[in-house]
Amino acid sequence: MDVLLLPFRWIYRGLVWFANSPRTLIISYLLMIVVAGVLYSHAEHKSAADSVWWAVVTASTVGYGDISPTSFAGRFLAALLISTMVLLVIPLITAHFASRLIVDDDAFEHAEQEELKADVRRLRALVEEMATRQGIALPEPPRPEPVSAAPPWERRRRRTRRR
Repeated sequence: MDVLLLPFRWIYRGLVWFANSPRTLIISYLLMIVVAGVLYSHAEHKSAADSVWWAVVTASTVGYGDISPTSFAGRFLAALLISTMVLLVIPLITAHFASRLIVDDDAFEHAEQEELKADVRRLRALVEEMATRQGIALPEPPRPEPVSAAPPWERRRRRTRRR
Protein backbone atom coordinates (compact mmCIF):
# COMPACT_ATOMS: atom_id res chain seq x y z
CA MET A 1 0.00 0.00 0.00
CA ASP A 2 2.88 2.38 0.79
CA VAL A 3 4.27 1.86 -2.71
CA LEU A 4 0.95 2.95 -4.24
CA LEU A 5 0.91 6.15 -2.16
CA LEU A 6 4.51 7.07 -2.95
CA PRO A 7 3.75 9.10 -6.12
CA PHE A 8 1.05 11.02 -4.24
CA ARG A 9 3.51 11.83 -1.45
CA TRP A 10 5.98 13.16 -4.02
CA ILE A 11 3.24 15.24 -5.64
CA TYR A 12 2.17 16.56 -2.24
CA ARG A 13 5.72 17.52 -1.27
CA GLY A 14 6.27 19.10 -4.69
CA LEU A 15 3.11 21.16 -4.37
CA VAL A 16 4.09 22.33 -0.88
CA TRP A 17 7.52 23.39 -2.16
CA PHE A 18 5.96 24.98 -5.23
CA ALA A 19 3.31 26.88 -3.26
CA ASN A 20 5.82 28.30 -0.78
CA SER A 21 8.00 29.92 -3.43
CA PRO A 22 6.50 33.05 -4.99
CA ARG A 23 9.38 33.28 -7.45
CA THR A 24 8.66 29.73 -8.67
CA LEU A 25 4.95 30.49 -8.95
CA ILE A 26 5.47 33.61 -11.05
CA ILE A 27 8.14 32.00 -13.23
CA SER A 28 5.94 28.94 -13.82
CA TYR A 29 2.99 31.18 -14.76
CA LEU A 30 5.09 33.11 -17.27
CA LEU A 31 6.68 29.92 -18.59
CA MET A 32 3.26 28.34 -19.11
CA ILE A 33 2.08 31.41 -21.05
CA VAL A 34 5.14 31.39 -23.31
CA VAL A 35 5.09 27.62 -23.89
CA ALA A 36 1.34 27.60 -24.56
CA GLY A 37 1.79 30.55 -26.93
CA VAL A 38 4.54 28.78 -28.88
CA LEU A 39 2.56 25.52 -29.08
CA TYR A 40 -0.58 27.40 -30.12
CA SER A 41 1.39 29.27 -32.78
CA HIS A 42 2.51 25.97 -34.30
CA ALA A 43 -0.88 24.25 -33.97
CA GLU A 44 -2.97 27.11 -35.36
CA HIS A 45 -0.40 28.84 -37.61
CA LYS A 46 -0.79 32.22 -35.88
CA SER A 47 1.78 34.91 -35.16
CA ALA A 48 3.79 34.80 -31.92
CA ALA A 49 2.13 37.97 -30.60
CA ASP A 50 -1.39 36.65 -31.30
CA SER A 51 -0.49 33.29 -29.75
CA VAL A 52 0.84 34.82 -26.54
CA TRP A 53 -2.24 37.07 -26.39
CA TRP A 54 -4.42 33.97 -26.79
CA ALA A 55 -2.49 32.19 -24.01
CA VAL A 56 -2.93 35.11 -21.59
CA VAL A 57 -6.65 35.44 -22.35
CA THR A 58 -7.20 31.68 -22.14
CA ALA A 59 -5.12 31.19 -18.97
CA SER A 60 -7.00 33.97 -17.20
CA THR A 61 -10.27 32.34 -18.37
CA VAL A 62 -11.48 35.65 -19.81
CA GLY A 63 -11.93 34.21 -23.30
CA TYR A 64 -12.70 37.31 -25.40
CA GLY A 65 -13.32 35.13 -28.44
CA ASP A 66 -11.21 37.26 -30.78
CA ILE A 67 -8.82 34.32 -31.19
CA SER A 68 -9.98 30.76 -30.71
CA PRO A 69 -8.56 27.38 -31.65
CA THR A 70 -9.98 25.50 -34.61
CA SER A 71 -7.77 22.39 -34.67
CA PHE A 72 -7.95 19.47 -32.26
CA ALA A 73 -4.40 20.20 -31.03
CA GLY A 74 -5.29 23.84 -30.35
CA ARG A 75 -8.46 22.91 -28.48
CA PHE A 76 -6.64 20.26 -26.46
CA LEU A 77 -3.95 22.82 -25.59
CA ALA A 78 -6.65 25.31 -24.52
CA ALA A 79 -8.31 22.72 -22.29
CA LEU A 80 -4.97 21.77 -20.74
CA LEU A 81 -3.98 25.40 -20.17
CA ILE A 82 -7.33 26.34 -18.61
CA SER A 83 -7.39 23.26 -16.39
CA THR A 84 -3.84 23.75 -15.17
CA MET A 85 -4.34 27.43 -14.45
CA VAL A 86 -7.75 27.10 -12.77
CA LEU A 87 -7.02 23.95 -10.77
CA LEU A 88 -3.38 24.49 -9.84
CA VAL A 89 -1.51 27.71 -10.54
CA ILE A 90 -4.12 30.38 -9.70
CA PRO A 91 -5.20 28.68 -6.42
CA LEU A 92 -1.56 28.30 -5.37
CA ILE A 93 -0.77 31.95 -6.11
CA THR A 94 -3.92 33.06 -4.27
CA ALA A 95 -3.20 30.83 -1.28
CA HIS A 96 0.39 32.03 -1.06
CA PHE A 97 -0.47 35.70 -1.03
CA ALA A 98 -3.46 35.17 1.28
CA SER A 99 -1.20 33.42 3.78
CA ARG A 100 1.15 36.41 3.66
CA LEU A 101 -1.73 38.81 4.34
CA ILE A 102 -2.95 36.86 7.36
CA VAL A 103 -0.17 37.52 9.85
CA ASP A 104 -0.61 37.33 13.61
CA ASP A 105 1.24 40.32 15.03
CA ASP A 106 0.69 39.00 18.55
CA ALA A 107 2.48 35.71 17.85
CA PHE A 108 5.60 35.03 19.86
CA GLU A 109 8.89 35.18 18.03
CA HIS A 110 11.52 32.48 18.45
CA ALA A 111 13.60 34.46 20.97
CA GLU A 112 10.50 35.16 23.07
CA GLN A 113 9.54 31.50 23.03
CA GLU A 114 13.01 30.46 24.13
CA GLU A 115 12.92 33.03 26.95
CA LEU A 116 9.56 31.69 28.13
CA LYS A 117 10.86 28.11 28.05
CA ALA A 118 13.87 29.12 30.16
CA ASP A 119 11.56 30.88 32.66
CA VAL A 120 9.38 27.78 32.95
CA ARG A 121 12.47 25.60 33.53
CA ARG A 122 13.66 27.95 36.31
CA LEU A 123 10.19 28.01 37.89
CA ARG A 124 9.97 24.22 37.72
CA ALA A 125 13.37 23.91 39.44
CA LEU A 126 12.26 26.32 42.17
CA VAL A 127 9.00 24.44 42.74
CA GLU A 128 10.85 21.12 42.89
CA GLU A 129 13.34 22.56 45.38
CA MET A 130 10.53 23.92 47.58
CA ALA A 131 8.69 20.60 47.38
CA THR A 132 11.76 18.63 48.49
CA ARG A 133 12.24 21.01 51.45
CA GLN A 134 8.63 20.44 52.46
CA GLY A 135 8.79 16.69 51.79
CA ILE A 136 6.15 16.82 49.06
CA ALA A 137 6.30 14.45 46.09
CA LEU A 138 5.41 16.21 42.87
CA PRO A 139 3.60 14.29 40.14
CA GLU A 140 5.33 14.02 36.79
CA PRO A 141 3.96 16.52 34.25
CA PRO A 142 2.16 14.87 31.33
CA ARG A 143 4.21 14.79 28.15
CA PRO A 144 2.27 16.06 25.12
CA GLU A 145 2.43 14.03 21.95
CA PRO A 146 4.58 15.82 19.34
CA VAL A 147 2.65 17.37 16.46
CA SER A 148 3.65 15.88 13.14
CA ALA A 149 4.27 17.88 9.98
CA ALA A 150 3.50 14.76 7.95
CA PRO A 151 0.57 14.70 5.52
CA PRO A 152 -2.77 13.53 6.97
CA TRP A 153 -2.57 10.04 5.42
CA GLU A 154 0.80 9.42 7.11
CA ARG A 155 -0.45 10.72 10.48
CA ARG A 156 -3.38 8.31 10.40
CA ARG A 157 -1.10 5.39 9.57
CA ARG A 158 1.28 6.24 12.42
CA ARG A 159 -1.57 6.49 14.93
CA THR A 160 -2.92 3.08 13.98
CA ARG A 161 0.53 1.47 14.36
CA ARG A 162 0.89 2.67 17.95
CA ARG A 163 -2.27 0.96 19.09
